[in-house]
Amino acid sequence: MGSNDLKQKIGFTILRLSSWILLIILAIILYDIITKGIGVINLEFLTQPPRSGMTEGGIWPAIMGTVFVTMITAVFSLPVGVFAAIYLNEYASKGRLTRLIRMAIRNLAGVPSIVYGLFGLALFVSGFGLGRSILSAGFTLGLMTLPVTITASEEALKAVPNSYRHGSLALGVSKWHSIRTNVLPYAIPGILTGGILGLSRAAGETAPILFTGAAFSLPRLPNSLSSQFMALPYHLYILSTQHHSIEKVRPIAYGTALVLITLVLIMNLGAIFIRAKFRNTDR
Repeated sequence: MGSNDLKQKIGFTILRLSSWILLIILAIILYDIITKGIGVINLEFLTQPPRSGMTEGGIWPAIMGTVFVTMITAVFSLPVGVFAAIYLNEYASKGRLTRLIRMAIRNLAGVPSIVYGLFGLALFVSGFGLGRSILSAGFTLGLMTLPVTITASEEALKAVPNSYRHGSLALGVSKWHSIRTNVLPYAIPGILTGGILGLSRAAGETAPILFTGAAFSLPRLPNSLSSQFMALPYHLYILSTQHHSIEKVRPIAYGTALVLITLVLIMNLGAIFIRAKFRNTDR
């Protein structure tokens, strides 16, 4: 066996070992949450508001609050992110300014979520006067997911061969018409996948909504976009660290964690399904 073959074998072994370690850790975490949380999952838990200081009842307001905020995040971040990616990839000149913009976007993706929460508090809650509300939280999470959405959309656009653009431009159509009809349809799987993965991350964030609209306990659904709301991540945080009887509500905390993981998993599976569907359509 040559030295190159040996190095390749060692490299593949390390990759397999790393993958198995990751899967084992994930399996342990999921096993712990499922075994300790599945006992409280029932129809009442999923459809009723909390009662008696959150020691009884369910998490229905928290589920719907998470859904509402995620929808506002999607409405804000997806169009802005996609159009920004189109500009950077299709229209922006390849110069220093464009490189600086891309570097800034990638750096923003690594900013801690609590910083976005403080920024949302200053900009949306106080600056725009939206108060602690679904809108403030959704816009803050939208800003947080923008770097991921822009990067994923731009990479999807880059993957479309230039021949698709040149072929339509040679027929005399405008550049925007070429992008809309010959580029975007082939980039949509990657764009939607990146967008949904960004939204699934936003759905599990606690720090941004902590400052911008999440409430300790609201046994009802929000009646408008300017209302405060309950959310699964913040509800889980309260049950795990701030409740006056942590041991008593620990099973509810595990059940809340299981529901949150399930919602995130559904969103990720949706991204996988969309990508697979578009790939089959292209074939």
